[in-house]
Amino acid sequence: MRRQAVLDQVFRDEWGRVLASLVGYLGDIELAEEAAQEAFAAAAERWPRDGIPANPTGWLITTARHRAIDRIRRERALAAKTEQLAYELRDKPEETVDETTTFPDERLELIFTCCHPALALDAQVGLTLRTLGGLSTEEIARAFLVPFETMSKRLTRAKHKIRDAGIPFAVPPDYLLPDRLDAVLAVIYLIFNEGWGGGRVDLSEEAIRLGRSLVELMPDEAEAHALLALMLINHARSGARFHGGELVLLDDQDRALWDQGQIDEGRVLLERALTLRGDGPYLIQAAIAELHLAQPRDWQEIEVLYHRLEHVTGSPVVTMNRAIAVAELDGPEAALALLDRLELDDYRYYHSTRADLLRRLGREDEARTAYARARELTQPGPEQRFLNRRLADLSESAEQ
Repeated sequence: MRRQAVLDQVFRDEWGRVLASLVGYLGDIELAEEAAQEAFAAAAERWPRDGIPANPTGWLITTARHRAIDRIRRERALAAKTEQLAYELRDKPEETVDETTTFPDERLELIFTCCHPALALDAQVGLTLRTLGGLSTEEIARAFLVPFETMSKRLTRAKHKIRDAGIPFAVPPDYLLPDRLDAVLAVIYLIFNEGWGGGRVDLSEEAIRLGRSLVELMPDEAEAHALLALMLINHARSGARFHGGELVLLDDQDRALWDQGQIDEGRVLLERALTLRGDGPYLIQAAIAELHLAQPRDWQEIEVLYHRLEHVTGSPVVTMNRAIAVAELDGPEAALALLDRLELDDYRYYHSTRADLLRRLGREDEARTAYARARELTQPGPEQRFLNRRLADLSESAEQ
């Protein structure tokens, strides 16, 4: 059982790197996936019997390359490419894989390929989880609440578009890197938030794994460090966010359940981002998240940082979050005036924030309407049950 757990961990850790190497070598994501799956299946059969090789990554990549060449030969297609690919391996049959062989880490190229702006955002997200994270199509479909067939077609279209449009398997040139890196960071953070908002700890942890890979591959990028810091600081509270299946607000959470190791790591990463002279939106958000851990909270500093983030992003959601700090500093009336200027009718947290402010002002009928709108926009689960309790409390108050 322990050996199986070790194998599962190796597969989880190595999938992205193995697939990236194969995509760079073969130039085709679908062929690379098939070869990788065959290599991992071979490892699952042989390693329990023969032991895990000294260089598991090299073993997997070399075995997968053999399988890909065999597949091309069997299909009697791409004859010229078969000869080219087979040249360096024709004297190395699969049974004599050189376990000492090392391969360049091409995950960064794969990340930028999956997050190419020619692909739709939902395709970028799904393809990143499939190729870098190793999640199955079924797992990705379940995480994003779409049918398996829908996600399968979405991923297939994305792979074909990469192939047919000749999207390069490469890190973009320097002049394109800032915009393209923003897309990569946004995809990883979207994955995290999908997990965080829905209580899907596994999906949030997958985003953190991707964030760690990005920091490893781009050690001098401040925003990569800042994004990982932000995710870790928030994720550290996962064990305290729910109790008995119910949502627990930050001020009511049992701090003994927070993961102090993740908080400390997040703070180190935040310091590293500052050392790298970062000033982007993820650094500001990480700094805000870190301030929220303190008791009492420094609402003045939080409001200043939100104001700065508002200037950087121009996002009405950031203005909404600044309104929460304004409510603590200047009262709910001032915060409500800020919220009422925003057009966020389809955003559930806008309505729940507004409802809380109306409740504090004693405007209970309006608060009920706002809570009901927030509930309407919220998926069934802990957040929706929390809103139901708020509505029930207001109804009881009205009856007394």
